[in-house]
Amino acid sequence: MKKLIPILLTSFLCAQSGLSPVVAYWKTLNSSEKETFLFSYLTQVYETHTELKNSVGYGGFTEWYYNNRAELVYGIFDKLEDIKLSDLSKWVDEFYSYGEYANKPFFEALEFAYRFADAEGGSMYEKYENLKFEQIKPKSD
Repeated sequence: MKKLIPILLTSFLCAQSGLSPVVAYWKTLNSSEKETFLFSYLTQVYETHTELKNSVGYGGFTEWYYNNRAELVYGIFDKLEDIKLSDLSKWVDEFYSYGEYANKPFFEALEFAYRFADAEGGSMYEKYENLKFEQIKPKSD
């Protein structure tokens, strides 16, 4: 029963504040826990896609899952040498700091974080200018 009380309290507070449960949970984590959560999320998407390929095959839902979830995760895995999980975490925090994004799915926050972490520029303003409203300017190699 003691374990159930925090869950119920969090659910009640989320309903009252308009925050999604994922956002409320994210905001309770410290930076190290956020990095763990991010890596767990990335791994879960990868494992789900792999299981779909093995059990259902390619096409249909597997193709949709790749196009709408796994493709971004594979892109992040490819860039983990250049983009740190701590940077992604900071950009997810930035995404959720805007009230209008409080109920957006975590995937959208992750997409935002990846795009800004990968964009050229040293400051947030430079990164924003380089993104040009939907177009990522890749870093020069």
